[in-house]
Amino acid sequence: MSIAKTFLGLLETGPCHGYDLKRTYDERFGQDRPLAYGQVYATLSRLLKHGFVEVEGIEPGEGPERKRYAITDAGVADVGRWLSQAEKPDLYLQSTLYTKVVLALLTDRPAAEVLDTQRAEHLRLMRELTRRKLDGDLADQLICDHALFHLEADLRWLELTAARLEALRMEITA
Repeated sequence: MSIAKTFLGLLETGPCHGYDLKRTYDERFGQDRPLAYGQVYATLSRLLKHGFVEVEGIEPGEGPERKRYAITDAGVADVGRWLSQAEKPDLYLQSTLYTKVVLALLTDRPAAEVLDTQRAEHLRLMRELTRRKLDGDLADQLICDHALFHLEADLRWLELTAARLEALRMEITA
């Protein structure tokens, strides 16, 4: 996810301080991975440098001065372009799991166990996400659904690969 573009979108709703941007970002998008303050201010510095935001005001505080940031017209145009572009789907063409299966077969280890271990981990995570989804608000439900659909696709791949292990073994050891 582009933190810079997300900040621009949040700033389009109104000027705010870096602390407020971090708090809003963490509440809406970073529940599992909150931003570090250093990352917030480094991102704001880059946005300032590129002319996408400006300092609208400076307020004295107990610590350092508090800067209030506002989006510029260039920033509005930039986030608009970003929102209108499709995201490239993750294709997983260089899957670590596929690599493990092939290496298990090449080294005469039980590749089926690699798949079984991964299947168990996927199912564990799916149970966790399902619990989280039941207790969450709509945003959390949508995020969990997205992850669950990807995990379901991975499980289908695990089953298909398990069914083809012998053919794969013959192909890679030939």
